[in-house]
Amino acid sequence: MASYNKVMLIGNLTRDPEVRYTPKGSAVCDIGLAVNRVYTSDSGEKVEEVTFVDVVLWAKMAELAGKYLHKGRPVFIEGRLQMDSWEDKQTGQKRTRMRVVGEQMQFLGSPQGGDRAPAGGGDEEGGSSGGGGGGYNRPAARPAQRPAAAQQRPAQRPAPAQQNDEFGEGPITEGMEEDDIPF
Repeated sequence: MASYNKVMLIGNLTRDPEVRYTPKGSAVCDIGLAVNRVYTSDSGEKVEEVTFVDVVLWAKMAELAGKYLHKGRPVFIEGRLQMDSWEDKQTGQKRTRMRVVGEQMQFLGSPQGGDRAPAGGGDEEGGSSGGGGGGYNRPAARPAQRPAAAQQRPAQRPAPAQQNDEFGEGPITEGMEEDDIPF
């Protein structure tokens, strides 16, 4: 039987992340996410529902979360569900909880607090390392504003498509830019 375990969440941190290290030196960070859902009830009333999700991050992602994330900051997490079980030391009962193991992370929104994150999303490299971790996807930098000369230039239209008669195939797209392709 096939199985698939993938979770994608966008939410706000419920607390500041705290990075710890395993005895072997791998960074681990537990974060809490609040994920909101707004819907209209049968009576026409808007209802907001909040779900709290525990997420664990490993290796480089854990260190980046500890450095750049803070309570209230929005973040995108992609990962998988994991069931943890342990015996409660006080009661002796077996306990379980479901949490998300983060495999990809992307910072959303603008950093608040000035020095929390560098402009452009940071200069750390992505990649993965051991300890059940994953990679870090750096958010795409916003394109720089066009120079005034480029904004004043008239738009150029591509040359009309020609039929490739030799092979009877569709139009030749040579010399066309990627945005000019009609599909």
